Amino acid sequence: MTQDTRIEEDSMGEMTVPAHALWGASTQRAVENFPISGYRFGRRFIRALGLIKQSAAIVNGELGVVDKDKTELIAKAAEDVIEGKLDEHFVCDIFQTGSGTSTNMNANEVIANRAIQLAGGVVGSKDPVHPNDHVNQGQSSNDVIPTAMHVSAAESIKQDLLPALEHMAQALDAKAKAFDNIVKIGRTHLQDATPIRLGQEFSGYAAQMKLGIARAERALTALCELPIGGTAVGTGINTHKEFGSRVSKLLADKTGVPFKEADNHFENQHAKDGFVEASGLIRTIAISMSKIANDIRLLGSGPRCGIGELKIPATQPGSSIMPGKVNPVMSEMVLQAAAFAIGADAAIAHTGATLGTFDLHVGMPVMAHELLESIRVLSNAAHVFTNRCIMGLEADVERAEQLVEQSLAMCTSLAPVIGYDNAAAIAKEAFANGKTVRQVALEKKVLPEDELAKLLDAKSMTEPTG
Repeated sequence: MTQDTRIEEDSMGEMTVPAHALWGASTQRAVENFPISGYRFGRRFIRALGLIKQSAAIVNGELGVVDKDKTELIAKAAEDVIEGKLDEHFVCDIFQTGSGTSTNMNANEVIANRAIQLAGGVVGSKDPVHPNDHVNQGQSSNDVIPTAMHVSAAESIKQDLLPALEHMAQALDAKAKAFDNIVKIGRTHLQDATPIRLGQEFSGYAAQMKLGIARAERALTALCELPIGGTAVGTGINTHKEFGSRVSKLLADKTGVPFKEADNHFENQHAKDGFVEASGLIRTIAISMSKIANDIRLLGSGPRCGIGELKIPATQPGSSIMPGKVNPVMSEMVLQAAAFAIGADAAIAHTGATLGTFDLHVGMPVMAHELLESIRVLSNAAHVFTNRCIMGLEADVERAEQLVEQSLAMCTSLAPVIGYDNAAAIAKEAFANGKTVRQVALEKKVLPEDELAKLLDAKSMTEPTG
């Protein structure tokens, strides 16, 4: 031991721990055993651990299981974890024991040592607060870690994702209204189709985001049952029968999320179906965002040699070699963020399917990391895309009108009057001769000019005729 280290002990013996560290021997073993990725649990998960340990301490004090003086110290120390003051002491790699025991012990040791500091004791002495006997009282890694998964993901959805989606939906709705009178050509199979209003397209995007909000809310609901109180295998061994319900109630009060104790601890701990369900709903939101971003990217392609119906805000130079080039960088960012979230869901689904063996799921750290990162990335992407792209979008009305008039699909409105085959012949001749449908129809005098003008009115084609 040097001035920079101290010796701590756990059930396996002595370990050398950095002198400044609030973690102890069990955490240090994990640091040495799992130098895998450098990925650590983020702020949301560490906050959730603090909330759980604080709530557990309060309940243990109320139930008389742990002395009040100790529970008060634990609650104060856990508050520092909740507030992010001790994040540097959470040092376990994501790729570790599948139960997350290393991270649960990391939390127990950090909170115990912080409580010892608050009591004026010696860090590492386990006096007056013991990481297992007091901080972890009535708990197991097997119910704490899945509870932290649910609490952190639910809070992230509520506080990060939902506001971002609501912001995006509102901006898209505003554009749908602003663009409602702009008629453009529709496209199916990447080919010209019948006219559509730009506002109608954007109303579809707004609806996607509104449905995304509903999906995010369902994802949150899927996370509301908590396994806390089940301890090792769901039986609740070594805990008070009221512990789980009381801790769940406190967590609900502290977060504003309607958490409750799991109806069946065995389902909630042995499988992670609710977490997989939530991830699948988040994946669907990512796919919706992909569709919107890709459409905007393509509608703004050009600006002269592409579709060019939208004018995309210029946010940065688009090329190191082509002066004046502006790229759809915000759409590209969203497409990458969505790809990341879709990949995260694949990892979660695979882990959920293969590592829930018998009486414990042993893929929890990576599942938690993937979903929390997915939510974080999508939330940030939605905010930035809304502010730096959607809100600044403009329509090129002249370009939209020009493309509508050139489209061969304009003949669709003629078919009910002159017949499908005759309308198709006009379209083919227009294409062969580089003319518009209107020009060919006028030349052939298939209908009186006034009737033809009504039938070829593009805006009238954007609503049902009956």
